[in-house]
Amino acid sequence: MKELIYHRLLLPAVANNADRPCATNAGTGVTTTFAEHLHNVSLTIGGLQSLGVGRSDRFAIMTLNSPEYLELYHAAFLGGGVVNPLNLRFAPKELAYVLRDSGTKVCFVDAWFAGLIDSVKEEAGIEHIVLVGGGDAPHTVSHSDLLAAANPVIPDEGEESDPVVLMYTGGTTGLPKGVLLDQRAEMLNAYHVMMRLHFTGETVNLIQTPMFHAASMFGVLGGPAQGAHSVIQPLFSPPDVMKTVQKYQPTTTVMVPTMIGMTMAHPEFTPEGLGSFTDLVYGASPMPQALLQKLLALYPDMNIWQGYGMTESSSVLTFLGPDEHRAGGGYLRAAGKPALGVVLSIQDDEGNVLPTGEPGEVCARAGNFMIEYWNKPEATADVFRGGWYHTGDAGYLDKDGYLYLVDRVKDMIVTGGENVYSTEVE
Repeated sequence: MKELIYHRLLLPAVANNADRPCATNAGTGVTTTFAEHLHNVSLTIGGLQSLGVGRSDRFAIMTLNSPEYLELYHAAFLGGGVVNPLNLRFAPKELAYVLRDSGTKVCFVDAWFAGLIDSVKEEAGIEHIVLVGGGDAPHTVSHSDLLAAANPVIPDEGEESDPVVLMYTGGTTGLPKGVLLDQRAEMLNAYHVMMRLHFTGETVNLIQTPMFHAASMFGVLGGPAQGAHSVIQPLFSPPDVMKTVQKYQPTTTVMVPTMIGMTMAHPEFTPEGLGSFTDLVYGASPMPQALLQKLLALYPDMNIWQGYGMTESSSVLTFLGPDEHRAGGGYLRAAGKPALGVVLSIQDDEGNVLPTGEPGEVCARAGNFMIEYWNKPEATADVFRGGWYHTGDAGYLDKDGYLYLVDRVKDMIVTGGENVYSTEVE
């Protein structure tokens, strides 16, 4: 019997929490219940079908964070298509490439980005631009009209191996690569996080990282699956986030270190600005030690977590938990220990496993990895060579299994026969 499909998580959550708040737009204050959310998801799937999008077809989103974005994600995870969440920083050239490469024919936009998508529409092969939220912007159909004309549909359960997300990651060179993820990978990642972060129906989760980013995936999937109330910040700004915290008293959130630093350095910041959180997760980039020490000193009772991973792993491989953060010392330089089911090794250029304490490339095995890089079989084979996913990150494991990151492998300098990492030089 299969289990690792989102039907098994979302549908029971809706049945058990039908009249409770599911998603609130922090910008407008509008809240939908779990029952309303699932109804909107079913209409979204029906609308996608009316535009020719089926279970294996791609559709794109380029909007600010919103409950509608959550509905579109869940539509994909219930069999309505393969969601292609577009990076809001993509330039027109990158957008045209991503849309054309993915075979996307339908793109959901808001007034912020409709003109940009319209400018690449012909080059990218887009047939339908669906405008979410209204406004005077180019589109072929409005989101409200699409849903008003749609028949509600919840497709039958698919397979664990069904692709569900095609997320393009920029990397550091060249055009973006499409990371194709299936139900199994995304559900295992959600399970990995749920084993550590325990959400309940009393949890209020603030989604403030961009919803196109892998850092938001647990908020998108895991929070609703456990009956949590998702408060969604359309666009990050320290004053707006602090107002949202004061108004809704969220208990959990994910922030990248830059967001934490900007908030705590803002002239309007007071401890109450982040004070409602029982759990705060950071990741996606290194946390400056001074900022981490400041955060820990200001909020000694807050459970602070670090998650390390990448888009290709749906997205978490390791956790550094509250106990290690409170213990301090060398733990604060670690990226944590592997999630249950994740195995790490440190390898040299020839694929040899290196001993404890010796730096090399961080490699991983787990069930939450991508199927492939879309349309890039050689790149896929290379990154999975030897039966391991090669992260491109350099690091080492200590005797207790904690991972310490050193640098990106490509940033390593070889001089005098020694490997020197640029972060060490800095």
